Amino acid sequence: MFVNLLRINSILVATIGGAMVLPLITSLVYKESLQLILSFLGPFVVSFVVLAAVNIPLRKRKIELNIRTSYIAVAFAWIFSSLMGALPYFISETTPTFTDAVFESVSGFSTTGSTIYSDLESLPHSINLWRCLTHWLGGMGIVALTVALLPLLGIGGFQLIKAETTGPEKGKVTDKITTTAKILWFIYFVLTLLEAILLKIAGMSFFDAICHAFSTLGTGGFSTKNASIAAFDSAAIDIIITVFMFLAGINFSLYFFAVTGNFGEIFKNSELKAYIGIVFFCVLGATIPLVKESGGFFHALRYSAFQIISVGSTTGFSTQDFTLWPSASQFFILLLFFVGGSSGSTSGGFKVIRWVVLFKQVKNEIKKMLHPHGVFSLRLNKQARDTEIVTVVTSFTIVFFFLVAITTFIGCLAKLDIFTAFTTAVSMVGNIGPGFGGLGPSFNFGFLPLALKWWYCFTMLAGRLELYTMIMLLLPTFWKNR
Repeated sequence: MFVNLLRINSILVATIGGAMVLPLITSLVYKESLQLILSFLGPFVVSFVVLAAVNIPLRKRKIELNIRTSYIAVAFAWIFSSLMGALPYFISETTPTFTDAVFESVSGFSTTGSTIYSDLESLPHSINLWRCLTHWLGGMGIVALTVALLPLLGIGGFQLIKAETTGPEKGKVTDKITTTAKILWFIYFVLTLLEAILLKIAGMSFFDAICHAFSTLGTGGFSTKNASIAAFDSAAIDIIITVFMFLAGINFSLYFFAVTGNFGEIFKNSELKAYIGIVFFCVLGATIPLVKESGGFFHALRYSAFQIISVGSTTGFSTQDFTLWPSASQFFILLLFFVGGSSGSTSGGFKVIRWVVLFKQVKNEIKKMLHPHGVFSLRLNKQARDTEIVTVVTSFTIVFFFLVAITTFIGCLAKLDIFTAFTTAVSMVGNIGPGFGGLGPSFNFGFLPLALKWWYCFTMLAGRLELYTMIMLLLPTFWKNR
């Protein structure tokens, strides 16, 4: 098992090392310091040296995975990738401590978007690009990217992707997992490229357009500007990013169905219908109280739609500080902290599909009370489903809110007020980014105690990997020989 884990993780970490070519080229183009160039060149070289040292002697040995090994491999892949991603921040000395570097890296890869930096505009271009690129890599999934690039992992690739993919249901849109990964990544790339082009046309610089496209499609929220998207003060940019945040919150498998003309799968998708309904309801609910102070309905709609979809998709960009909104509008923001995007999307959070399952089960329970002898099935996508999915979703719900409760308590021990601690806990577990109170959209996380930052790193990774993958590592029974 150890040899397999070593080989898999060396391959996955080398994928991250290879991605450092982009910020490395950026540092050369902008003629940045030698220290900045080495902060990317060093990890890049080391990752491929390790890759060669581990895999060349074992190249004829077949990689074999069981379920437990797959979960361990994915958990450690994200841990090592986060540590690897922290090296440029630390080596370049743009972060004061290694803890801050790891926090920024974990926040990037997990697509949470909470930052320790107070002045983003003073950061080197290469560092800002790396921050946004980590969102893009983590959004679709490090493992999914590696499986797409390297058929070597195709043997156990589906088990690996199941351990990384979001949502209670995992499946393939094609028979081969490597083909599935390639198709989804291609769609992801095309959407990113399209948004970058539109943002450039709307007035962003080429560099800012690329960075914000990475952050939007990865639903992360890192920006190159201190004021986030508000710094551009452009309705066109707001609309473009709003649209692509919404698209990023949709299950990417549905884009495959759209490309192949299988529109029936799209129209009957229960989660998509609920996602659209929730967004529409919350946008309208947040807009109405804002009309008076925003100078009209359309101004209020512009800002509320952006912020609602930003939080709903767990992106975390901001055009206004929503903590200054009327409390009635803030209610809908807070409501979306507990919803998240769709399963199979780049969004974090609880996931819309889980609420669909729970509400359908509540509806069935009411029917059973009225008709004790009736037989009622839970239907998703117009198909009857096994009741096991209710058990799976209920178990996840308990674990989700239990982790939120623990994280809230730890935040309180670190001297955060109860409301800040609670909303930040939901934000960390749900990979949302901003909280309310002292950690709202206008604040950064740099002032937090080191121990709290490390705990938040754990919760961000746990949230990104659907909780169980990380939590299992803490259970002694998981490590017993079987």
